[in-house]
Amino acid sequence: MTQATADQARGSVLAADGTPLKVSLRRALRAQKLRALMLIAPLLAFIVIAFLMPIADMLFRSVENQIVPDTLPKTVVALEDWDAKGDALPGEPVFAALHDDLVVAAEAKTHTRLGSRLNYEDSGMSSLLRAAGRGAGRMNADEPYEAQFIDMDKDWGDIETWRTIKLYSGAYTDGYLLNAIDMQKTVDGPELKPASQRIYVMLFLRTMLLSLTITFFTLLLGYPIAYLLAILPLRTSNLIMILVLLPFWTSLLVRTASWKVLLQQQGVINDLLVWIGLISDANRLVMINNATGTIIAMTHILLPFMILPLYSVMKTIPPSYLRAAKSLGANDWTAFWRVYFPQSVPGVGAGAILVFILSIGYYITPELVGGTSGIFISNRIAYHISISLNWGLAAALATMLLIVVLALYWVYDRMVGIDNVKLG
Repeated sequence: MTQATADQARGSVLAADGTPLKVSLRRALRAQKLRALMLIAPLLAFIVIAFLMPIADMLFRSVENQIVPDTLPKTVVALEDWDAKGDALPGEPVFAALHDDLVVAAEAKTHTRLGSRLNYEDSGMSSLLRAAGRGAGRMNADEPYEAQFIDMDKDWGDIETWRTIKLYSGAYTDGYLLNAIDMQKTVDGPELKPASQRIYVMLFLRTMLLSLTITFFTLLLGYPIAYLLAILPLRTSNLIMILVLLPFWTSLLVRTASWKVLLQQQGVINDLLVWIGLISDANRLVMINNATGTIIAMTHILLPFMILPLYSVMKTIPPSYLRAAKSLGANDWTAFWRVYFPQSVPGVGAGAILVFILSIGYYITPELVGGTSGIFISNRIAYHISISLNWGLAAALATMLLIVVLALYWVYDRMVGIDNVKLG
C-alpha cells in the first residue's frame, strides 16, 4: 500500500501532488512569510543601520571611558590601593607607574587624547599631560619620580589632580550622565554642581516648556485651518492646501532668516506697529534673540505638521453628523463641541505628538532667533559635538533627552491612549 493510499485510508485530505493538505498549507504559509520577510528586509536593514545602531552607539558613548585605563594601565592598578579621601598624595610607586605609562603613551601619541578626556572634568589636565608626556622620557631613573613630576609642574603635587585620575580610571563611567543633570563625581559620591554651573536641567525644562507652548499654538492656529480644508469645496480647499504646503518648498534656513528680518527691533513688524501708532519708536518690541522669537518662528515652521494630520482625520468625519445634531436642537457650539470635536481628537493627538517630537529636536531655528533665553538642549548637544568635541557629554545629554521623551510618551499613552492617535 502506497503512502497516499494509506493517508486516504486514514481519512486525510490530500493536495494535488499527493501531499497531505495540512502539510501543503504549512509549506505555502511558510513560503508566504519568507517572501514577506524578503520584501521588508531592505527597510528593516535600513532601520537597523540608520536608526538603531546610532542610538546604541550614543548610549555606549555616554558611559564609555576606556581611554583612561588603556593609556594609564599601570597607574590605574597602582591607584587602587590609594585612599582618595585622604590628604596624602599617592606614593612613589604610583608616580613610577605614571612615568612608565606616559613613556609608552608619548610614543603612541595617546597622552594628548587622554589629556583632552580628563580636561572635561578638570580644566588644565590637557596641558599637564602634554607636558608630562614630553618630559617623562627625560626623567632620571635614579631619582624619585614624585619629586621630578612635581618639579616639572606643581599641579602633580595637587591632590585634586590625582582624585580626578582616580575617579575616572574605570573603563565605564557615570560621569557624563551626572554632568547631564548638573551633578558631578566626587570622592564622597555624586553631588550637585555649584549653582553657577547648573545649566542642563534648566535647558531641559526650557526645552519641554517651549515645545509644549509651540505645540499649543500650532494646534490653536492649525485646527480652524484644517476644519476649513475639510468643509470647503474641493477647488477652494486645494488652493488653501497649496498655501499650507508652500513653506515646504522653501529652505528651513531661509524661513528662519526671514523671521530675523521681520522680528528685529528695526524690522518690518516693529516698523508697521510704529507706523500705525500702536507703539512709539522708543518702545519697539524685543521679539528676537529670546524665547518669543523661538516660539513665533518655530510655530510657523511646524504649523503644517499639525494641519496635515488634523485634515486627514477631519476629512473622514461626515458633515451629516453636525446637521443631525442641529436638527435635534443643538446650537452650533454644542454640535461642534459634543459631536465634531471628539471625532477629531485622534488627529489632535497625532499632530501634537508630531509637532512636539519635532520641536524638542530643533536646533537651527533656536540657534538663529533664540539668543540666550530661547535655545534648546539640542543646541548644547550640537555645541559639544561640533565645537567642544565632548562627544561623551553630548551622548549623555541625548540619552537623557531620549529618556524624557519616552517618559512623556508613556504618560501620554496612559492619559490619552496611543490607540486613539490616527492619521486618517
